[in-house]
Amino acid sequence: MRLYNTLTKRKDEFEPADPGELRMYVCGPTVYDYIHVGNARPFVFFDTARRYFERKGWRVRFVQNFTDVDDKIIKRAAESGTDAKSVADRFIAEFRRDAAGLNLLPAAKNPRVTDEIPEIIAMIGTLLAKGFAYETDGTVYFDTASFPEYGKLSGKNLDALRDGARVAVEEQKRRATDFVLWKPAKPGEPSWPSPWGGGRPGWHIECSVMAKKYLGDTLDIHAGGEDLIFPHHENETAQSECANGAPFARYWLHNGMVMVDGKKMSKSEGNFRTAREIAGEYGYDTLRFFILTAHYRAPLNFGAEQLAAAKAGLRKLRGVAAELTLAASGQARPLSAADSEALDALRLAADRFGAAMDDDLNTANAVAAVFEYAQLARASCLSARPQSAALAEEALAGLSRLMDVLGVAPTVEPDAETARRIAELTALRDAARNARDYAASDALRSELTALGCVIKDTREGTRWIYAGRA
Repeated sequence: MRLYNTLTKRKDEFEPADPGELRMYVCGPTVYDYIHVGNARPFVFFDTARRYFERKGWRVRFVQNFTDVDDKIIKRAAESGTDAKSVADRFIAEFRRDAAGLNLLPAAKNPRVTDEIPEIIAMIGTLLAKGFAYETDGTVYFDTASFPEYGKLSGKNLDALRDGARVAVEEQKRRATDFVLWKPAKPGEPSWPSPWGGGRPGWHIECSVMAKKYLGDTLDIHAGGEDLIFPHHENETAQSECANGAPFARYWLHNGMVMVDGKKMSKSEGNFRTAREIAGEYGYDTLRFFILTAHYRAPLNFGAEQLAAAKAGLRKLRGVAAELTLAASGQARPLSAADSEALDALRLAADRFGAAMDDDLNTANAVAAVFEYAQLARASCLSARPQSAALAEEALAGLSRLMDVLGVAPTVEPDAETARRIAELTALRDAARNARDYAASDALRSELTALGCVIKDTREGTRWIYAGRA
């Protein structure tokens, strides 16, 4: 398996340091609002990566934080006439609702910054004691000049930065690239006592502390959006390696941005759509599938056309899964030589899925391999006469395994109103078939298909499986 490592700027062979456990940290949300589609991309993609790592047999210890104290949270609290904790609590709950909808696996730990203040103060103290930080009037800064490798992750032109060409120099700083570890309290803002006075932590130190506490000094994988490479992940690297005396992360993975009309989706641009809004129109599963249709390091173009294509593609896969489910319930017969050949072809398609994921987690090619698998399954299992229930069952199990890695279920349940309507139409169709009114039966089949059903006629009557509307 090869992963593109932002640290080395190349695809590197990947193996966890400990064969028994893969330690993975992904930067989580700052909880002041609903997540938008751009926020959702890393959550969905790195959840998929985790699923694949686990499918390969690695036990993944996955940690994702909540930043629950921040200028944006404080601003939102002031605007809403409440306090920062109430804002954070509310939007953590909203994030969990979106996470469930997107089928994100639960993290081993979701630490909150405000629960880790003693450890944050301790790490800042370590950096000061080792000479990697300095304090000025209650503000503690990291001294970037004390870490010769500063810039190794981002590859930024640090001479230009240190000259103040691209980062404004504050009077208290020794140089432009120095960054805040602890900031003094302001009236009305959350604060905690510290050796340098009341205040709160800077953004970067928080993730370093939480990663160390729950995963150790050196991570296998640290991941997030490419917009975090500098300054956030660069600064995390510097302070962690100085405090811990060990490499911070062996592999750095960063996803590309979601784009709208050539611009990054963001709240500052005003061109964002929340995951909740898109789920209301297309479903969370469509949003998840859409995110995986592009290579994670490439820009992802967002629009109604792309979402509609993702919805139709997911419906197609579920249609095949429904057909296979119905075929698997048929009369059993031993696998023939042709069946064995069909299974070999399906295994090759599944192997292509694995090869795509092993090549830098290329979900775009992996999705193509799933469609290839479904097409082969339909041709070999569903067109054969008589159909082999055993072949269909094995083909369905293989398709289900591939879709599970992508985090999209091969089957879905209709909502209550749709289920009620399906039951009505099914009863009417069975009555029409019993009366040999085949024109009415065919018309009712068309209505059921339009509702999202895959139909099979049996001696007991119409049997259906819901695959979702196109």
